[in-house]
Amino acid sequence: MAGFMDRAKEQAQRGLTQGKQKLDDVQAQRAGGDLLKRLGAAYYAERKGTGSPEATQQALQALESHIAANGDGVLRS
Repeated sequence: MAGFMDRAKEQAQRGLTQGKQKLDDVQAQRAGGDLLKRLGAAYYAERKGTGSPEATQQALQALESHIAANGDGVLRS
């Protein structure tokens, strides 16, 4: 009986770990998408004349930092 409980506990722990990893991946993808939107909005505003190159550069740097920390896979939908 103890062997069964140990296996069940191990499976539950593995499931929790996989679930947390999936949640982290989804959150990183959402953050990447938000940063892409921010970059696009900054670029559009700059081209329209209402934004600045500095804002576009800041948005690009934020996106590049996110990619460096999480990989470019977070930009895929």
